[in-house]
Amino acid sequence: MKFAVTGSTGHFGQYAMKFLQQTIDKDDAVVALARNTDKAKQLYPQGVDVKPGDYDDEAQLADSLAGVDRLLFVTSLPGGKTPRVDQHRNVVNAAKKAGVKFIAYLSFPKADTSTAPLAADHQATEKIIQEAGIAHAFLRNNWYVENEGTFLHEAKTGAPFVYAAGDGKVGWAPEKLYAQGAVKVLTTDNPKEVYEFAGPMSTYADLAAAMKKAIGNDFEVASVSDDEYMANLRKYVPDQVDAALSMIQKLIRNGALEESTNDLSDVLGKPLPSLDEAIADYLKENR
Repeated sequence: MKFAVTGSTGHFGQYAMKFLQQTIDKDDAVVALARNTDKAKQLYPQGVDVKPGDYDDEAQLADSLAGVDRLLFVTSLPGGKTPRVDQHRNVVNAAKKAGVKFIAYLSFPKADTSTAPLAADHQATEKIIQEAGIAHAFLRNNWYVENEGTFLHEAKTGAPFVYAAGDGKVGWAPEKLYAQGAVKVLTTDNPKEVYEFAGPMSTYADLAAAMKKAIGNDFEVASVSDDEYMANLRKYVPDQVDAALSMIQKLIRNGALEESTNDLSDVLGKPLPSLDEAIADYLKENR
């Protein structure tokens, strides 16, 4: 069996490659697709076939996917010169031309019904995969603990922990567990079509409490308006990024990430860490 991972040099891709290499049989093969193949060769010097994987180049992708049986399709980042949906269409078209038999695609929570702007590209991509007629699993990942990294570190210095998500709930879990779950699905014989992957549902107030417990000291926690949140963001992030993060707070406040699911723990075959445990582990690994 030959497996491939797109975006293999990104954070998620690196976690997935690590778990994949630990999971496969000795007769299996792994292909790492990357736009920067030099970086990929440094990351994977042995036991991995590094091939170019530019999402803008369908022909290149088809050549790189030749002989691949099962593909872990890590989504591209939005905001590139080519619209993300077009990039994703290139990957799917290339996979079909190359004869890929199965795609595990990283999607968005409740992508088929969500009205969140962030879900639109994923809704379109899921449809493209379905219409391509390739067997697939949609891995609808909720939220990574790492997404809050900047603000967790600021709170660690004693800065106020500010949020505008109200009582909206989020399924935070470490990115590496989402990646491990993706590899489990990629390598299983009879996967489901849809997995709603998420950690335990928690609020930003819960996140602040977990942070206080992990660092052992106190800091101000403030639930604020959208305008106040934006003003605080400008201290830490560039223009335009502040608007995107503010939009995410609104989505969370409106329940876009709240869901009831055990899919991730079921696939991993073990309980997920509590939010307290996940935050403590994150801070130990990112001192």
